[in-house]
Amino acid sequence: MTGDRDRGGGQAEARVKDSRQDRLKLALRQNLKRRKSQARGREDVASEPDQVSLDHGSLDDAGGNKPGR
Repeated sequence: MTGDRDRGGGQAEARVKDSRQDRLKLALRQNLKRRKSQARGREDVASEPDQVSLDHGSLDDAGGNKPGR
């Protein structure tokens, strides 16, 4: 009788271990995708020119008036 329970517990342990490995594998994959995306974003920012277009000037007040106009 006790031998039956021991064998069943081993199978349950294996399933828990497999599900844990699956969760870890998924988490690692998502982490890698996030890191690659962040790296691409940094490359995009580094390749942009440092000059700001005049069309994107800041607004003087909440009414939408641009400075100097």
